[in-house]
Amino acid sequence: MLKKILSWFVFVCLFLLIIIGFATKDKLTQYLSESIAKNASPEIIKSGDALIDSLFNYSMNDFNYEVTFLEFGAKGCTACRKMETVMDEVREKYPNMVNVVFLNILLPESQTLMKYYGIAAIPTQVLLDKNGKEFFRHTGYLSTPELTKTIINDDSIK
Repeated sequence: MLKKILSWFVFVCLFLLIIIGFATKDKLTQYLSESIAKNASPEIIKSGDALIDSLFNYSMNDFNYEVTFLEFGAKGCTACRKMETVMDEVREKYPNMVNVVFLNILLPESQTLMKYYGIAAIPTQVLLDKNGKEFFRHTGYLSTPELTKTIINDDSIK
């Protein structure tokens, strides 16, 4: 009898832990991202700032884009592959307004920006305004209509 009660107790506790995990997933991801970004070395921050300014600060480098859409992902990730369609649709819909950039986190050249932005899970979408400042972040799959609403509703674009 005691074994049966103990088994049920363990099952209920595990079930509750899973529910709590799903309920706090976004907050945990945000916390991890903030921790990674905070613990970035001064060299990473300096090189990240320089990279952002040189590539994505359009008021400094005379490109005409209003928004940069950074997609952090990996080629083998299922949700990342779904985001490829979203990236293609955004490129087609806003060719002169949005610079779509895919950063494969498995490649060494993506590590600086990954640490700079504190990427803790993939896929992660980061939107930058024309000055290279982050104004939106999302982890997981994000549909084209949802992303479009965010891009169009950004005050810096209007």
